[in-house]
Amino acid sequence: MENGLLLILLSTILVSLSGVMSPGPMTAAVIQMGASQKYSGVFLSLGHAVVEIPLIFSIYYGAGGFLQIHSVRIVVGILGGLFLFMMGMSLIKYKEVRDGFMSDKGLSPFYSGIVLSVGNPYFILWWATVGAGLIISVKRFGYIGLFLFIVFHWICDLVWYGVLSFASYKGMRILGHNAYQRVCFFCGLFMFFFSGVFIMSSLKLLIL
Repeated sequence: MENGLLLILLSTILVSLSGVMSPGPMTAAVIQMGASQKYSGVFLSLGHAVVEIPLIFSIYYGAGGFLQIHSVRIVVGILGGLFLFMMGMSLIKYKEVRDGFMSDKGLSPFYSGIVLSVGNPYFILWWATVGAGLIISVKRFGYIGLFLFIVFHWICDLVWYGVLSFASYKGMRILGHNAYQRVCFFCGLFMFFFSGVFIMSSLKLLIL
């Protein structure tokens, strides 16, 4: 493997970890889901990949500019903010342990990973800027470079969310039901916060 590609893949790991480890809606969802399902982080990362991999291919073929269009960012931000508000309400109203995240809404960890990815304007913006830069850098290595980029990036997501959900599960087995209720309440507040951030950011774009 060429030294240039190795360097790019190393950069991919470092940049990907800095993104996935940053607190956000996905982190809150993994902690809450992991409290009752130790492998929920794995399934959430699979749902995340369903959105992310086609997005990577679209940027590879030149669609990165579309993701930076104001109207696209506004729509994604408002819809994502509304969905996070609904998630927050569900968590705040939590009363008893359930096997699935927002099970009353029919959302499993896998589908939650899809919806949280699609509805996150910062996820879209990250790929339109930072992610696009990484993708452009692997273009000269062709499809092999692209394939390795996708694998290395997704492994970062898989490992981090998997570890986080497993740690949440083990912690809740020790701390018990009341602690799980507090986690749900905290994650609900977290969702409210990001809901406000997403919607306010979109509204600011309307006046630019």
